[in-house]
Amino acid sequence: MARTSFNNAHGLAKLTNLLRINPVLLFLALSAVPLAGDAAPRKPLDDAEVLERLPARAGDASSRELAAMRAAMTSAAGSPGPAAELAQRYFDLAMARGDPRYVGYAEAVVARFPDPLPASLRLIRGLLRQYRHDFDGALADFAAALELDPDLAAAHAWRGAIYLVEANYAAAQGECDALRRLRRGTLLGACLGLVQAYGGQLDAGYRTLQQALASTRDPDNRLWLLTRLGEVAAWRGQADQAEKHYREAIGIGRDDGYLLAAWGDFLLDNGRPADVLKELAGWEASDSLLLRLAEAEAALKLPGAARLAKMLDDRFAAARQRGDTTHRAEEARYQLRLRGDAKEALRLAAENYRVQREPRDARILLEAAIVAGDPAAAQVVRDWLAGSGFEDERLRRLGRESALVTRR
Repeated sequence: MARTSFNNAHGLAKLTNLLRINPVLLFLALSAVPLAGDAAPRKPLDDAEVLERLPARAGDASSRELAAMRAAMTSAAGSPGPAAELAQRYFDLAMARGDPRYVGYAEAVVARFPDPLPASLRLIRGLLRQYRHDFDGALADFAAALELDPDLAAAHAWRGAIYLVEANYAAAQGECDALRRLRRGTLLGACLGLVQAYGGQLDAGYRTLQQALASTRDPDNRLWLLTRLGEVAAWRGQADQAEKHYREAIGIGRDDGYLLAAWGDFLLDNGRPADVLKELAGWEASDSLLLRLAEAEAALKLPGAARLAKMLDDRFAAARQRGDTTHRAEEARYQLRLRGDAKEALRLAAENYRVQREPRDARILLEAAIVAGDPAAAQVVRDWLAGSGFEDERLRRLGRESALVTRR
């Protein structure tokens, strides 16, 4: 995604081990695409070049794992299999830690191979393109991968996720149907559950996601499904059940930026900023989580709020210098909630909504339109609410309020 959304965002990528292609993470990744850091990713010209030593968490074996995977790729002498595994691992780390530099490393791996790419690398290039919000390019890569391998379930799952971000639920349903034909039960449940939830069937979507959860023991699969169950429960107004799902997902003990962002939003929405500071401590390097920390500090009127807001300001400024537009929803939220600039927030939210149309994207556009006093700007979201039947009462209330504000 994409929040994101699936930041959205924040994918389908953890429900299959095929070439380490994890398609369920995409629903997360698209919904909560991490904001770019202070340094733009760069493709090294030489494999031996050291761009930067990335910090490792205590007990983290990823550095050794990556070194072994790079060595395997080098010794494979141009074989795409080890390269696809390494590029996928880089992407997984970008999603888990909110560090976009790993995406640059993955892009450099894929760039070693000339077109036409094999299906495995077409698939990975597609997910890297969707990270940059090049959804058309990503869809083209997934279609090409399916021409080479019609049974590539991951490509259908990724396409379904993009269609969900674009609010094209009929097309997303088509990808769910393809997963049904391929008998990919857990992937099917993930796809269908969100199509139902976004399309006006929250209760059915919740049950479908529960059934998918019951069908898998894989911890990554369970983390993703529990996260989305937490979101759907919150949309249904079931805060206690939502918290139960989030805490179970966190208890799995794996880094996941989308999970932490969704958990942080849940706590903020329920008036628990102190818990946000506790739960997200140590995650300032992730821009999306830094935003949640800054909102929590501001809500508590703590002196550190200004420092965190300045950090965000610097990161957004750096992104603008690079021409990076993948962060508009997060910046809109920053402008509205931390800077009080409703008109700038509305501009950013409207630009974002032209690309990403998940519930979180709709929400920031509605909120900005209400504060800015611009009911017309929110008409596109009200049309989506009417057409989709999305049942979250908070969004529906915001939709009603946005239609009644006096234009300023």
